[in-house]
Amino acid sequence: MELVKLQRQRAVDAVYEALREGILSHLFKPGERLHVDELSEKLGVSLTPVRNAIQQLASEGLVEIHPRSGTFVAKLSVQDIEETFEIRCALECLAAEKATASLDGADLDRLRELLLLLSRPIHTSEDRKAHEQANSEFHRILIQASGNRRLQDMYEGLNAHLKIARIHGSEQSWRSRLGEEQAEHLQIVTALENRDANLVAATLRKHIYRAKDALVASVRQAE
Repeated sequence: MELVKLQRQRAVDAVYEALREGILSHLFKPGERLHVDELSEKLGVSLTPVRNAIQQLASEGLVEIHPRSGTFVAKLSVQDIEETFEIRCALECLAAEKATASLDGADLDRLRELLLLLSRPIHTSEDRKAHEQANSEFHRILIQASGNRRLQDMYEGLNAHLKIARIHGSEQSWRSRLGEEQAEHLQIVTALENRDANLVAATLRKHIYRAKDALVASVRQAE
């Protein structure tokens, strides 16, 4: 894959997507330095949209900007991932316990709809992207239903850090875990419907740590 020049009228909107896709597709490797002037030339745009795109990518945790050193594609160590998952688990379990009492019928209906989306077979990269989006929405509903805005902000920050690890992990076993993932999601929704906060937290903790173990294994394999 190579970067191609963008149509001028689309440049402002397209630079971010082009660079993000470069990271997602491994065109840019973890730790690789990104040169603004070089990217500008390859994409056929001015420096400004490239700088703006890099700032947006940095806010998502996909790149790291080091003053006087440059801009680099982000990377996480196994220890970073394990520590981040520990914090994510604490935040999400707290949110779910609070959400158990506050989730309304619309939220529960949407969670049930997402269960159906997550049960669809995955054959293409687009199928997997749709699956990941549904999975993210599933967990975000629990976070938002907590009503705690600071918790939500902290959680989004953690997700930005985990995103880069997922992108660059060479995980091959995710298909074999889809059935287990679906069963865990169903258990979480059922516990929420029964307003059983303890069961929600226990099932969610198991679900999150299983995902952590799989991601750590995939990153170690990639390294």
